[in-house]
This record gives sequence, C-alpha cells and structure tokens, in this order.
Amino acid sequence: MAGSTMAQSNLDGKIGVALCGGAVLGAAHVGILRAFEEREIHIHCMAGTSIGALVAALYAFGTAVGEIEAIVSALSWLDVTSFVPSKLGLLSNQKLGDVVSEVLGDVRIEDSPMPIAFIAADLRSGEKVLLRRGDVATAVMASACIPGLFTPVEFGDRLLVDGGIVEIVPISPLREMGADYLVGVDLRGEGALAEPQNIVDVLVDTTNIAIATSKRLQLQEADLVIAPRLASYSSLDTDKVAELIRIGYEAALIAMREVDAL
Repeated sequence: MAGSTMAQSNLDGKIGVALCGGAVLGAAHVGILRAFEEREIHIHCMAGTSIGALVAALYAFGTAVGEIEAIVSALSWLDVTSFVPSKLGLLSNQKLGDVVSEVLGDVRIEDSPMPIAFIAADLRSGEKVLLRRGDVATAVMASACIPGLFTPVEFGDRLLVDGGIVEIVPISPLREMGADYLVGVDLRGEGALAEPQNIVDVLVDTTNIAIATSKRLQLQEADLVIAPRLASYSSLDTDKVAELIRIGYEAALIAMREVDAL
C-alpha cells in the first residue's frame, strides 16, 4: 500500500513514478501499481498527467490498488462528463472532480502522505504548470481537461487544460520531490495508432502525434520506462479495462525482471 516501507529489489534509492495521460488506457497504470506492490517496491513520490493524475492522486492518498481498480472499472466518459456547452468547450469534467472528492474527501495536494505533483497547461500564459499545492479534485480536473472537448478549469488566476500538451510523461517533478530512481510510464509507445473511433480518440491521438518528440526527450530522463503494448486499443475502450490492467501488470513485471538481470 502507498506509504509503507518495502524492499527495493534492484531498483535502488527513492523511486519516483510518472504516470502519463491516455484516457481509458490509463487503466494500465493500475496493473503497474499492483506489480510494484507484489514485488514490495516502495514508491517515494509520484507525478501524474491527465488520467495519470487521477490514479496518482488516489494512490498517493492511500487508496488500495483493488479499490482504484474498482473505481477505474466503474468509470465511463458519460459518467464523468456532462454536456455544458460554452465558447471554450463542449463538456464539463466536474463529475471527475466529484469522483475524487467522494473517495478522498476535501483534501489538498500538500497534505498527501506521499510527495505528489500534477501537470497542466495554462491557456493564459502558455506555460506548463506544476501543481504542488491546492485542491486535489480541481487539480485532477485541470490535468485531465482535454482542450477543445472540456471547458478549461479555473485554478487561482490560471485557466488550465490537459497537461499532456506540455509534459505527457511527467518526469521533471520527480527529482525535485526527492526521487533518485525515475520510472516513466508510456501508454502510447511508438508505431501505428489504432483507428480512431470517436472524437476523443481524434483529440488524444492528435495530441500524441504533436508531442511525440517532446515525449521522447522526457523519457530519456527516466531510469526505467514501462511501456505496455496498447497500440490496438482506443482511448474510450471502457469495456476493456480488465485487459488494460492486465497488460499494464505484465509490462511492469517484464520491466522489473530486466532490471533484476542487470
């Protein structure tokens, strides 16, 4: 469970984990965390972007992996969005924030038992925003706010959208939070993408294509990259959550065995 003292296997030092974006593909993060726990590998800190922000928030505040799996399995985009058209977006993801609040209560980032950070992009300044303080539910909403689809999220004096457009694999905050060994999770990898099935696929895939070069640079900073093979899956494959969790779990075990062999 998050925050407990565990053996480190061959992954030395304080381990930081960066969970990337990818909509429903983020279910693979749950399997990865389960593999860490089975191997009794303690995570010192976490950073999350988009769906990675949701999973990181739940885990950092002590939610059991089994409960996170149940939450992710029960989610659908229809559950966490509502049609609230405005000049800045078609949908609101307020219900996603409500899910976080229902599970964790009214909590703030700085109160997390584990150091944690979320990534978003500020439409007013054009800057990457590192969220280390403030309301957790609002931060998760901001980090997972797909531009053009969801209405941007007000956070103080900032107008925030999905952090994937500035740092899809949020490696950069980990050392600042004290990590010695950086683990990056890449849900999209390289190669052909699945045929888009809906507008969310189009928006997510377009973002992934646009940020491919910067993502490669981000992953170069990682000591270990876990890259589940998910190219054949859609960003809205809500009926395949169990498969995605299993694939994430298996990918993490393979990566850990490779580290053990060094």
